[in-house]
Amino acid sequence: MPSVAEKKPSMEDYSSYFPLTFPIPTPATHPDLISTKDLHREEDLLRNPTSFRAWWTAIHGIRDAYTSQSKMEQNTASITSETLAVLGPLASPLARQTLQKLTYIYEAALAQFPNSFKLWKSYLQMRMSFVLGKHVVKKRAGGKKKFPEMKEALEEGQEDLEEWEGALDPIVGWVEWKALIALFERALMWLPKLPRLWLMYFSTFFHPRCPSILSHTHARRTFDRALRTLPPSLHARVWTPYLLWAERRGGEALVKIYRRYLAVDPSVTERFTGLLLSSTTGPPRPLEAAKLLLSLARKAARGEYTSPEGKSPYRLLEDWIEVVEKYPEEVGLGVDETDASNVAFDKADAEAAKEQENTVEPASVKGQLIRMAGPPVALGPDGKPLPAYNEEEDPTNVAKLNIEHIIQKDGLSVYKDQAGRLWTGLATYWIKRGEFDRAKNTFEEGMKMVLTIRDFTQIYDAYAEFLESLIGSLMEAVEDEEDEEAAELEQELDVRMKEMEALADRRPFLHNDVLLRRNPNDVQEWEKRVALWGEDDDQVAKTYTTALETINPRKATANLHRLYINFGKFYEEGGVAGEAEVDLISARKILEKATKVNFRNVDDLAEVWCEWAEMELRLDNYDDAIRVMQRATALPKNTKISYHDHSLSSQVRLFKSLKLWSFYVDLEESIGSVETAKAVYDKILELRIANAQIIVNYAAFLEENHYFEESFKVYERGVELFTFPVSFELWNIYLSKFVKRYGGSKLERSRDLFEQALEKCPPKSCKPLFLMYAQLEEDFGLAKRSMSIYERATQVVADEDKFEMFTVYIAKATANFGLPATRTIYERAIEVLPDKQTAEMCLRFAALERKLGEIDRARAVYAHASQFCDPRTNPHFWTEWNTFEIETGSEDTFREMLRIKRSVQAQFNTESSYLAAQALGTKPEKEDDEAGDEQDPMAAAEKQTYGGQFVAAKKTAPPPEEGEATKTNGAPQAANADEIHISDDEDL
Repeated sequence: MPSVAEKKPSMEDYSSYFPLTFPIPTPATHPDLISTKDLHREEDLLRNPTSFRAWWTAIHGIRDAYTSQSKMEQNTASITSETLAVLGPLASPLARQTLQKLTYIYEAALAQFPNSFKLWKSYLQMRMSFVLGKHVVKKRAGGKKKFPEMKEALEEGQEDLEEWEGALDPIVGWVEWKALIALFERALMWLPKLPRLWLMYFSTFFHPRCPSILSHTHARRTFDRALRTLPPSLHARVWTPYLLWAERRGGEALVKIYRRYLAVDPSVTERFTGLLLSSTTGPPRPLEAAKLLLSLARKAARGEYTSPEGKSPYRLLEDWIEVVEKYPEEVGLGVDETDASNVAFDKADAEAAKEQENTVEPASVKGQLIRMAGPPVALGPDGKPLPAYNEEEDPTNVAKLNIEHIIQKDGLSVYKDQAGRLWTGLATYWIKRGEFDRAKNTFEEGMKMVLTIRDFTQIYDAYAEFLESLIGSLMEAVEDEEDEEAAELEQELDVRMKEMEALADRRPFLHNDVLLRRNPNDVQEWEKRVALWGEDDDQVAKTYTTALETINPRKATANLHRLYINFGKFYEEGGVAGEAEVDLISARKILEKATKVNFRNVDDLAEVWCEWAEMELRLDNYDDAIRVMQRATALPKNTKISYHDHSLSSQVRLFKSLKLWSFYVDLEESIGSVETAKAVYDKILELRIANAQIIVNYAAFLEENHYFEESFKVYERGVELFTFPVSFELWNIYLSKFVKRYGGSKLERSRDLFEQALEKCPPKSCKPLFLMYAQLEEDFGLAKRSMSIYERATQVVADEDKFEMFTVYIAKATANFGLPATRTIYERAIEVLPDKQTAEMCLRFAALERKLGEIDRARAVYAHASQFCDPRTNPHFWTEWNTFEIETGSEDTFREMLRIKRSVQAQFNTESSYLAAQALGTKPEKEDDEAGDEQDPMAAAEKQTYGGQFVAAKKTAPPPEEGEATKTNGAPQAANADEIHISDDEDL
């Protein structure tokens, strides 16, 4: 048996400690409040009762003494955890005695200073610390906004709710809890306008151990009293804890308090809707939440509301749809009620439209309407008329919503780019209500109305998923039911399976419908529509007919004419598979109708006429084909119409279509006579629409029929019509054919033609003409005249062609007059050609002089060309000169060549030249140079002596002795009997 000392105290034992502060303890009722140590303090307060500092000092003395004594007793205290859990801050006798002392001293001080906010605040905090427990101070980063929006204020207030540790039990310490509340009431009686005291008072209601009799009705009344007492400018500080308290309480209190606040500030409506749907604040109220969200979406669409969370009007409407999908029974009407409501809405809309038609426009002054009669209009705070009452937006109205009408009015008619989500939301609503047929009709209607592939795909996928889930549910039900009911379910299952298959088969057509609704003038999609029907001739014909009736020719996409042509071929070939009867009359009617369509491009109309003629050709109706083209190419009275004037119809400009005339002339060449073909060609030339190919074709046609002179006249007309570079091709063909036919028989005429061609020919195109002209003179004329033509050519042709022209000129001069005659040509070429080509020409000139035995002249040519050749980038030239000096020169000429080489290298010794040399100095070239050195003893000696770089004038390598083999890279080489030995004493 446990001893009496070890027995745990009961609730009755704890209750014996109370009351502590009621009635207010005094030395008369509690002799232990004042000890002998406190007499000096009491005497001082009696002498100076009006000194606030004396009272404040006395209060802090008692509090400091309590703090020091409580720290000393922490190590020796034997208070059990059960006692701490019940009594909290009043578990120790010292705490209870200190509470009475502080209560006595605070009350005595307040008797002297009843209006002191500092004293009341300190007193309340002291009493709260002994009842509510130790206050937990939260650390915050940064400061608060001075006047935050209510949304931010609620979020911050939720985070900043005060927390305590070790509160007094509300049952055992009920008297102290009640005394604390009474103390707050006394404080507010003296200082009712101070919001800080009210906020301290509110904080007690959020304490987790606050008695329910205080934290419910009393708290609500206290909040209401605060709103009535404080001025409106301070109401925001009251509403923040009031709304947080309402969120904790939930239920009817939450709804009514939020409704009161939303009447003055609707910014937290979205937060309220979330609370209405939350299960933690009581039973959900989806109807009220849906009406609030619908009202917000409409206000946002009108620009009267801005979401604090940054939601767009559509996002708010989507939130409403999510509520409707989740709570269909609680929010929306059934099928019958919806149909009745839709009829009523349609009737009201018709009456409104009729009334609007019959209403006379009122007079206005300066754009302001004068109201002549009618009921008064309520105005809002901004001076604008308030909207009429709408039960769909009234959260207090219990009438359910017509979901179909709202989605159609506020969704589909406004947010056309989100039609897929809206239709699937409406269908989901009906699915959740179990109205599967209505949901199916909704999906079907949605797929027929959407305009984008994204929306169609969204609806189609939702539709297919719905049918799959429905089929799965029916299959499970068939397994669980008995025979009779299972048979009915199997029938329904078969129906749903067929619907699923039909939906999959219809997808290509539905997809095509969407694209055609988006752009009914899309020719390519109509062609795809035709292809989808396969070999169903009736549907193909209907599709073609519908397409041609729907498409606007001026807005159609490319190849509208192909639609008419393919439709005509459909009748010509006997349907898609060719099994139907050929209907040429219908084919001709379609093509006849196509010729009257105002296509955007004239070539499209021309192709229709050409296809019509080709159809007649396929049917062997040659005369009909000619007549069709004659109709198409009929000339109007005014032939000066511009082909590119798009303000005129394509039929008016058709006669200038080269595509049409080209087909016509090909047709006449094939099945007509020469005279008819010539007549067509002449018309083309008269209309001045011919291109170079027409000229060439006309001339070739005449040449085939042995009308040579007429053919040449066509070429002459062509070169008059066109300028270079187009006329160059005509001249080239014309001159070659003329020379081929007449040769030298009409030499003067040929010369005149060449002179005419060269008169206006640009330099970049005249080289072939000069070569042809010179060849004519060589074959049938005089060689001297041929050389003069080459001479002219070297002066006239473009710079990039001059080198080749000089080469030909030199070759011809050599063949006709011998090598000496080419010297003047070489000299003129060297003067005219650019540097790089000059060097090449000099090499050829030097070779010529060497052949003629003019060694000094050849050396002079090399010296002249050296100024254009950098040894690092043009080693070929120096190799040639080196070989030349070895074979024909002397020691002096070789030294002169080396001196010139060093001089030229110094001249080109710039950074850009050096980089170019490095770029060209590749490894294969080095290998080739080494191989050349091995073959050329003189080059090897030069490399060994000077190292390929500049050498000092007084330093020379000793020449090898006669008959002694030199060594290069350690390998012995045979001595060269022709090697030139350079003396050591002579200066390089």
